[in-house]
Amino acid sequence: MAHVDGQVGYSEEFIDNSRGMQLLTCKWFPVNQEPRALIFFCHGYAIDCSTTFKDIAPKFAKEGFAVYGIEYEGHGRSGGLSVYIDNFDLLIDDVSSHFTKISEMGDNTKKKKFLMGESMGGAVVLLLHRKKPEFWDGGILIAPMCKIAEEMKPSRMVISMINMVTNLIPSWKSIVHGPDILNNAIKLPEKRQEIRANPNCYNGRPRMKTMSELYRTSLDLENRLNEVTMPFIVLHGEDDKVTDKGGSKLLYEVALSNDKTLKLYPEMWHSLLFGEPPENSEIVFNDIVQWMQTRITTLQVKAKNHEAKPQI
Repeated sequence: MAHVDGQVGYSEEFIDNSRGMQLLTCKWFPVNQEPRALIFFCHGYAIDCSTTFKDIAPKFAKEGFAVYGIEYEGHGRSGGLSVYIDNFDLLIDDVSSHFTKISEMGDNTKKKKFLMGESMGGAVVLLLHRKKPEFWDGGILIAPMCKIAEEMKPSRMVISMINMVTNLIPSWKSIVHGPDILNNAIKLPEKRQEIRANPNCYNGRPRMKTMSELYRTSLDLENRLNEVTMPFIVLHGEDDKVTDKGGSKLLYEVALSNDKTLKLYPEMWHSLLFGEPPENSEIVFNDIVQWMQTRITTLQVKAKNHEAKPQI
């Protein structure tokens, strides 16, 4: 399916992953110009990208970027048991395979490639970078899931119980009613309702194996944040109650990258591009575009200087 709306085109298609499961992929692109760079978007837990990102992605396309997304197994309109993550490494393999294929098509090989991820998608970005450290030109991490706040870490007894139930019935939904994530993540009530009414988004309790995988992945990332070497910008709301802003601060402090930026936004919540009032989301959007534009210009200058060197 493909269509054009003014300055922006949109297309989507299903692809098969290595396990024979169909995953939805989508693309937004500028119609009157060649994209100046590529954005690969990684969505968060329990939401999709084809509908949740439909008002945000075109804004990047109007700025001249092509935006690619993929809905993970069990998310959105992709196949699989809803929000069931049996192995986070397989999820990363699916995303890496698709994004790499897109990057290596035709003129895309000449364009800069930026990973963008929100919440759990931020963890996906960091793991894609770990898988191919030299492949991506930069990362945009929006309230990333990369560290569990100390006060949120479960006790050993709770972890033992989760592991026991996971081994017996991995797809079982948690019997514990935790806090309503949407109420804590999205500031605007009308945006919360939009997600609740979206059939492509999941509003139920998390599955035990999924909880176990997210916990394992968060601990693994926290212990290896120093290995991040790509250029990145990490953006976090000061009033975020879903992911720990301390994780973003720690990433900025310990990452080996020589090009890193930290942006903290007072009084903003978790969902910076979707759930904030327009004037707040616009600030975040402009910060992201400016950061990418600066890196595109710098990389282009370096490439030209390299080409200009005399051959001996």
